[in-house]
Amino acid sequence: MKKATLMFFLTLGFLQTQAQDYLISFAGTGATTLVGSVKVDNLTKMTTVTLSGTDILHLKSSLGFEDPEIFNNSSQVYPNPMVDESILTFVTQENGSVAISIADLSGKTVYLMNTVLSSGTQSFRITGLREGMYFVKVTGKNYFYSAKLISQSKLEGTAKIAYVSFNKINTSNQLKSTATTIDMQYTEGDQLLFKGISGIYSTVITDVPVSSKALTFNFAACTDADNNNYTIVQIGSQTWMAENLNVGTRINSLVDQTNDSIIEKYCYDNNDSNCAVYGGLYQWDEAMQYSTTPGIQGICPTGWHFPTDGEWTTLTTYLGGESIAGAKMKETGTTHWLSPNAGATNSNGFTALPAGYLNWDGTFEEIGYAVSWGSSSEFDTWEAWIRLIGQGDGVLRNFYYKDSGFCVRCIQDN
Repeated sequence: MKKATLMFFLTLGFLQTQAQDYLISFAGTGATTLVGSVKVDNLTKMTTVTLSGTDILHLKSSLGFEDPEIFNNSSQVYPNPMVDESILTFVTQENGSVAISIADLSGKTVYLMNTVLSSGTQSFRITGLREGMYFVKVTGKNYFYSAKLISQSKLEGTAKIAYVSFNKINTSNQLKSTATTIDMQYTEGDQLLFKGISGIYSTVITDVPVSSKALTFNFAACTDADNNNYTIVQIGSQTWMAENLNVGTRINSLVDQTNDSIIEKYCYDNNDSNCAVYGGLYQWDEAMQYSTTPGIQGICPTGWHFPTDGEWTTLTTYLGGESIAGAKMKETGTTHWLSPNAGATNSNGFTALPAGYLNWDGTFEEIGYAVSWGSSSEFDTWEAWIRLIGQGDGVLRNFYYKDSGFCVRCIQDN
């Protein structure tokens, strides 16, 4: 019995040392550097959190140490993550003794300062932290602040806190924190999908975090002729729309789309609400805007084009080949796909939805079960190359009639 008890505590101790907590911060590049909000989907656990772009995501293991309180609106530490240094700023409401400490993830104190401060806004410089995550604590007689700080320094240094400045307190201009720590349960190996939004821009990143880091969203305009804005995702060397195109005026499925200077679309079952979820369905000539040139813009947004058969092949090859690429492209769960949707991981953020398609005779098929996308490459006079994903793991490369209705995913110009 004693041996079993000992093994239990040894195992518990091992699990606690192996449990990892990571902090993820966010930045933008490209069309804007500002990140307005971030939606985080844990594709493994099927959980979601939404946070401000200035917040810090705390990926919290179910094992390990309890979290300290986050900084309130009277304190902040910035930048976070830090490389060489970070500035700790906080408000003391009274004169008196203050303890400022930094502890590593194991709970070991790496620096402690005891000082006497007057009431007001205090600033201290933190330097010398090796790479990792730390807890910064400020303890006064009647107040306590605590926050997590990530160091991305590659240098071997000695932790240090140094006084920077003091401003007499001004109650009409209290210090406001720009960051809040938001918790999300995380187990090592979970697949996460991050959707960063900034005004009209929206970008998806997928990741399986193994350390604290800063994620940067590469924002680019993707706005169609109806001023609909689309989420985008970079997969390998290509940047794709992460949702199906939904531009144009709906017409009945028994009527052909025509070259009349108006973009026309079909909606599954002739129901506008299906277009809102799954995007429009387009005949080949309409998608091409009555050109036959492969890779033309067609009905895609400016700066984007209707992908060629070769560009689809580049995508599926990057994802490991047609036999397994479909599972990596499909949205997880059964919100849209029919159960069981086994094997779907959406590990690249392509987020394929089962939009179905329109047959050449005006009948709809396969919503919830399959999706097909057109390409700008002809097979012959009457048919064009397509890609289809169903309930399996693969992507089918095939050709089908041009006067059928397929989804469109646009790809960014070089």
